[in-house]
Amino acid sequence: MSDIPVIKMRPKGRAQEQRMLIPSESMVVDALQSAPTGQLSDLAEIRRALAAKYCADACCPVTVQRHLVHISKEGSAPFWRVVDPDRPFARRMAGGPDRIREKLAGES
Repeated sequence: MSDIPVIKMRPKGRAQEQRMLIPSESMVVDALQSAPTGQLSDLAEIRRALAAKYCADACCPVTVQRHLVHISKEGSAPFWRVVDPDRPFARRMAGGPDRIREKLAGES
């Protein structure tokens, strides 16, 4: 992968800091490609895996969500594998919850 990971230090609690991965869109696309087909994977687990891969303590959830919205509009990766159609966030995806359900059913 040619992406250079961006890791920022951010406060965690009163006297601690954590290393926060700010993933690129291609990092998120790669993670989506590895999600199992035909089933809904946990988005938090995808973020944990990305953080672990780049030796960070956490992965920025806001950045991942922004990338997912963009990916859903481009159709560049299977975003439906990690977006729960029953959660409000699914309405931000291109095609909304119905498209997510349709895509998951089509992979089964």
